[in-house]
Amino acid sequence: MLPFRQVDVFSAEPWLGNPLAVVHDADGVSDEEMARFARWTNLSETTFLCAPTDARADYRVRIWTPAGELPFAGHPTLGSAHAWLEAGGVPRGDVLVQECGAGLVEVRRAPRLGFAAPPLRRSGPVEDDLRARVLAGLALDEAAVRDMAWIDNGPGWVGVDLGTARAVLDVVPDVAAFTDLKVTVLGRWEAGEAADLGADVEVRAFFADGRDFVEDPVTGSANAGLAQWLMAAGALPGSYTARQGSAIGREGRVGLQSEGERLWVSGDAVTRITGEVDLPGPSPAYGTGPVS
Repeated sequence: MLPFRQVDVFSAEPWLGNPLAVVHDADGVSDEEMARFARWTNLSETTFLCAPTDARADYRVRIWTPAGELPFAGHPTLGSAHAWLEAGGVPRGDVLVQECGAGLVEVRRAPRLGFAAPPLRRSGPVEDDLRARVLAGLALDEAAVRDMAWIDNGPGWVGVDLGTARAVLDVVPDVAAFTDLKVTVLGRWEAGEAADLGADVEVRAFFADGRDFVEDPVTGSANAGLAQWLMAAGALPGSYTARQGSAIGREGRVGLQSEGERLWVSGDAVTRITGEVDLPGPSPAYGTGPVS
């Protein structure tokens, strides 16, 4: 039996964020067992905390969806860091250093838990054929789109700027046309609405994983990619708050803040379930630093 937590990420209010399953001490869990458990949880992501292989890291995380493993994802990064700290993990420096498939990711604890967004693996214009597929998947015509770009930091996102928050909330995706797309859309709230909501922009994220079409509740990687793209283009300020999940009964809040060459992606993380899970594997004491 291995220690287990289920963490609500990007919301301090119960059941309004994005849930994450976290298995601790998972070095002895095989890839097949990880995949099987991730399918069983049926959450957007399940993570497995392991001893780092890089001496600079505090811990290593394996990130799995029901369809397979990801090199990086945002809400699993925050939720895993929260779980690691809550279980007694002690970082060696002022920030945590997470090792994942995308490399090393820094996670700071103050003023809020937040990760330094990794560089985009792919950016720039979207190919014409893919652009047409994205428009079909969103059931929109070309005139509805202010801009579109690759914002891939691991999962494979394409970002779409729809201008207004209302346009984002009005999107009704064509599920049959979505196939293997991963698309996130953003629009801005007017000043008065933003003050009432505590959010400057509205974000939604859609993907098809080979089995099902999903609207993700709150998505750290998508928000990171959108901010990197639109801040650099001068289309968003260097600090803002995104709202996500309202279209499906959630109320996530993601803080985006540019500091020099770094973009910090921040939010709340609260453990809602603790216990043990029946997965094989030893329980090494990995919580205080890397193995040599």
